Amino acid sequence: MLTENFPWLSFIILFPIAASLLVPIIPDKDGKTIRWYGLIVGLIDFAVIVYMFYNFYDFSNPGLQLVESYSWIPQLDLRWSVGVDGLSMPLVLLTGFITTLAMLAAWPVTLKPRFFYFLMLAMYGGQIAVFAVQDMILFFLAWELELIPVYLLLAIWGGKKRQYAATKFILYTAISSLFILVAALAMAFYGDNVTFDMRSLAAKDYALNFQLWMYTAFLIAYAVKLPIIPLHTWLPDAHGEATAPVHMLLAGILLKMGGYALIRMNAEMLPGAHAIVAPALVILGVVNIVYAALTSFAQRNLKRKIAYSSISHMGFVLIGIASFTDLGLSGAVLQMVSHGLIGASLFFLVGATYDRTHTLMLDEMGGVGQKMKKIFAMWTTCSLASLALPGMSGFVAELMVFVGFATSDAYSVPFRVIVVLLAAIGVILTPIYLLSNLREIFYGPENKELTSHEELVDAEPREIFIISALLVPIIGIGFYPKILTQIYDSKTIALTERLRANVPSLTAETPRPIAALPLAAPAVTAPEILTK
Repeated sequence: MLTENFPWLSFIILFPIAASLLVPIIPDKDGKTIRWYGLIVGLIDFAVIVYMFYNFYDFSNPGLQLVESYSWIPQLDLRWSVGVDGLSMPLVLLTGFITTLAMLAAWPVTLKPRFFYFLMLAMYGGQIAVFAVQDMILFFLAWELELIPVYLLLAIWGGKKRQYAATKFILYTAISSLFILVAALAMAFYGDNVTFDMRSLAAKDYALNFQLWMYTAFLIAYAVKLPIIPLHTWLPDAHGEATAPVHMLLAGILLKMGGYALIRMNAEMLPGAHAIVAPALVILGVVNIVYAALTSFAQRNLKRKIAYSSISHMGFVLIGIASFTDLGLSGAVLQMVSHGLIGASLFFLVGATYDRTHTLMLDEMGGVGQKMKKIFAMWTTCSLASLALPGMSGFVAELMVFVGFATSDAYSVPFRVIVVLLAAIGVILTPIYLLSNLREIFYGPENKELTSHEELVDAEPREIFIISALLVPIIGIGFYPKILTQIYDSKTIALTERLRANVPSLTAETPRPIAALPLAAPAVTAPEILTK
């Protein structure tokens, strides 16, 4: 009987992985059966996720829910341990939704369809595992599992420079992943008891110097995946060569793994170090927003332009995580979900546009608006969502981060003003490069060779459905954000209290803000740094 005690999380992780193993033996001549098989498996898994969430997830509970724990390697106290809370549940829902739509977006794939859908299904389970596992070694394995499918999806189905992009991706992400393993082992063996359970690790009383070293190791690993400048250069190359469904997974889910892990491990497990490093995260977030927006403005390749736009938007996640306010942290989680939806929609449209124009260079486009009116309408709507138009999810998320940080008593007033003003520059640049992007593609002088091309046809029903499915939650969250924030409010409130309790200036009788840049040698204690 399907009750709360049913192993829901194990099922939604293992079902697509098990289904991928059946792909080689399914009778199929032209790839049509395989693509239907992949889509149906994705729909089933997503339906189970929604059923599990609707029936058994308690919004008011900030702790782990639907917990499963089975002995795996008793000698090392390793367990198959999974559970979800307010941080992970929204991202599990996002993973099921985006990956299922990516299966539908992959409909035109004809090269090695069996292998393609095998990788997509295996990656499906691995992505959910990253957000659900509660054992550090399991987390590391899940983190590594999704690297191999992405590498192969880039290397086989990518563009002309696919080998370079795939190799760069695997080098950046695999090397940075070693920092996760090293930090996990160090934390597990710290103290009297050896454990890899995340809750037990979070409860350990680490020395401040040790926390700072572990925080740095995790930050390097997650800075690559988020990505944080200057460890971002793999992303434009990967997006520049990827196909539409891989774009959707990269922008919609993989970048969110970095933000999730940064909250789960850096902030929740190492709050003392977070209190010290948080101002640096704010500065990195501002750099992401402004630098990536300016770089996106200068790009002439459509894929790279949208890729840098993604990097810019993820800067708001960093500022929200470091805000020490419930509103800011809530905005960071909302921004991850919002950008997952918006980024997936934009990159799907990039793929649809390339399929028709056979070019990614804006200089070679122009005047196709009359031939592709539906695609023009979808591009316009999704671009307005990306530039944070009121009524769209991006507006709510960025506003929450701005207000949350601006009202934070953890920072001095001049520092808050400078950060808000600099971040506002990125907000101003975003509509400039996105709207100019629309002008260069759909308006302006016609490229006669392009507009006369017989493949320059308007959107088909499948493409309209995918964009419509993405726009429903984008607009729904924009008008009624509580539909999402109520999932994680109890968790972000509890986590914010834990973070604030580790900042002496916020718990003293006479509160004083954190200095603008409280970075010092490890020998200095936290109270001396934070209270000046």
